[in-house]
Amino acid sequence: MGKAGTQEKTRTRRHANRLPAEKRISDILAAARQVFTERGYDDALISEIAERAGVVEGSIYRFFTNKRDLLVKVVEIWYEQMLEEDRAQFAAVKGTWNQIRFVVLQHLYSIRREPGLSRLVFQKLRSEPNYRETRLFQLNQSYTHRIIDIVRAAVASGEFRPDVSAGLVRDLIFGGVEHRTWAFLRNEGDFDPVALADDLANMIYRALAVADRVAPDQAELIARRLEDVADRLERVAAREAKA
Repeated sequence: MGKAGTQEKTRTRRHANRLPAEKRISDILAAARQVFTERGYDDALISEIAERAGVVEGSIYRFFTNKRDLLVKVVEIWYEQMLEEDRAQFAAVKGTWNQIRFVVLQHLYSIRREPGLSRLVFQKLRSEPNYRETRLFQLNQSYTHRIIDIVRAAVASGEFRPDVSAGLVRDLIFGGVEHRTWAFLRNEGDFDPVALADDLANMIYRALAVADRVAPDQAELIARRLEDVADRLERVAAREAKA
């Protein structure tokens, strides 16, 4: 290594040492989010994260146990940000159908904005044996629980049938979203967040609502959307049959 390179590394080390710990942690997490999003987990290098954060590599291990620990912290912060943003907006949403659609649409937008982090959650973190014991699992439960609250409130008010399982509705919605966006996450397709949110909200509401609680104009809208969904499914089936 030349003299110039050595001097540069020395300046970087001194600069990093002068930074408050909170600032260094924040810079490391921001850099890690970029690298994990761009490279995935396996190809992400601690050395590149350190370089982007403007710290020496050893600084990362002062605050994080290993690369996995760093990824977990990045994803936890992402969930916390989404929960906070959604909480403020959700308070203004009125009506069961609108609330279901809001939750679905926000989830779809999060996948659209952060496909790299979404892949890491679905493929890497959620499949680990101790996932249900982690704080990330608890955050995900909070993130998805709003659907349970919406459904329970609709059941209590008589808008939804009394035999509805709120947990099953949550699983159907988030499982359905994951299935419908998987091609996008594999870079093999795309999806329309608004159209998909409308379709899911319509199907869920129509299936759960007590018949005489559905307004005529809403029933007509739901029927049209269901017909559109059926037509699209038929076209997909026809294409797959020809393949």
